[in-house]
Amino acid sequence: MGAACWLVLGSLVTLAGLLEGRIVGEEEAGFGECNKFFYAETPPAGLAADSHVKICQRSEGAERFATLYSTQDRIPVYSAFRAARPGAGGAEQRWLVEPQIDDPNSNIEEVINEADAITSVNNLGSKQALNTDYLDSDYQRGQLYPFPLSSDFQMATFTLTNAAPMTPSFRERWYMNLNSLMDRALAPHCGNGEDLYIITGAVPSEHKVKDKVKIPEFVWLAACCAIPGGWAMGFVKHTQDGGVIEDVMVKDLEKLLPSNPQLFHNNCGETEQDTEKMKKILEMVNQVQDEERGVQSKASAIPLSSTRNKRSALLSPEAPEESSSLLGKLMGIIATPFIKLFQLLCYLVVGILKYGVYFLWYITKQVINGIESCLYRLGSATVSYFMAIGEELVSIPWKVLKVTVKIIRAILRILCCLLKAVCRVLGIPVRVIVDVATFPVYTMGAIPIVCKDIAMGLGGTVSLLFDTAFGTVSGLFQVVFGICKRISYRVTFDNSAEL
Repeated sequence: MGAACWLVLGSLVTLAGLLEGRIVGEEEAGFGECNKFFYAETPPAGLAADSHVKICQRSEGAERFATLYSTQDRIPVYSAFRAARPGAGGAEQRWLVEPQIDDPNSNIEEVINEADAITSVNNLGSKQALNTDYLDSDYQRGQLYPFPLSSDFQMATFTLTNAAPMTPSFRERWYMNLNSLMDRALAPHCGNGEDLYIITGAVPSEHKVKDKVKIPEFVWLAACCAIPGGWAMGFVKHTQDGGVIEDVMVKDLEKLLPSNPQLFHNNCGETEQDTEKMKKILEMVNQVQDEERGVQSKASAIPLSSTRNKRSALLSPEAPEESSSLLGKLMGIIATPFIKLFQLLCYLVVGILKYGVYFLWYITKQVINGIESCLYRLGSATVSYFMAIGEELVSIPWKVLKVTVKIIRAILRILCCLLKAVCRVLGIPVRVIVDVATFPVYTMGAIPIVCKDIAMGLGGTVSLLFDTAFGTVSGLFQVVFGICKRISYRVTFDNSAEL
């Protein structure tokens, strides 16, 4: 027996050693290596606060999911997963705590059992919920998303940083909703599910468990399918009213959350989302909601029969002392089958009426949905028709104005061309007439000038002749004078020589 106990203890210690929950420092962007669990590796914007701690959850040497934990409310704000499937509901759960949340100076970097943390972690439970906080209460530790950290699905280990207080019935319905949505609605419409990003969170109420752990007002889930023609969708489930899970658009879900955050970067590629896929997903979600209503109606029938039994017991007269007699026992034995038969008939009648009402309600819902769909399509077609007519009517004056302007421009161009042609036709005779009319004037005006020029030419010619004659005569006189002078000089020289 001792060896078996040590073997079990060793296996638990080994399993705990395989789990690591690294506290991401404030100086690090996002969640460090766990950013891959967010669409476009971008965590939600607008949810961080001073009392929140970022945790990168690891298991067996690999990152598993990311958690934003509130040390004030002692429940997770949200946890982010990628391509994760909910674990088996019957798995044996091992809940572990994160030492560095309560003791930042702790050297223990992996999550451990609460019993081991008591002696090794200072201020244990000052900032996070513990297993002891749920003892002797009406609430259980409910994971926001029941994802097994260990590869051994028969002994799945969970962290308290991914858990919030839930009643047993609510936790069972929440897990059932998640399994149904993942298997039938979300994963089948996102390829093989590898590109499916999931964020689950809880919004705290004013109520607490043992005045320490906040009870969620509602839990929510947002899914983003990051494939070509992907989609995004949100879900909300309230913890108090016992209603079915509600489907909402991601933008509407963000309005329900504190600080109105943005859960997915660029709204999960909103402009490229496929509305047809979302319609198919909504059809499967409606089936899941109808099944949950059926389960709730069956569950409500069991307390009803037990209440009748208690009420009949209260209304029966007190048994006298003689009831212990043989006659009383005989009457009890005889009456018991009739009582059981009457209870069975009542149960059958109630069940038939209940399912009849449920069937009528379902038929009515389908008829109403069909009528709403027809009315919606008719209304859309009518609105589109009137909008098209209105656009055409509004555009008629503008089109008439454009045509009128074009006609006027064409008429002006025609008139301009005609004027140019007339001017060209009339331009030739006018020039000829002007030239003919001005010819005599130009001729008479040129006669004096011509005569003047002739006279000047004749005068110049006569003057040139006189100048030529006088020059010739002058030259001849000079030649004769020179010859005579030379001859007289010689005669004088010869006479002087003879002397």
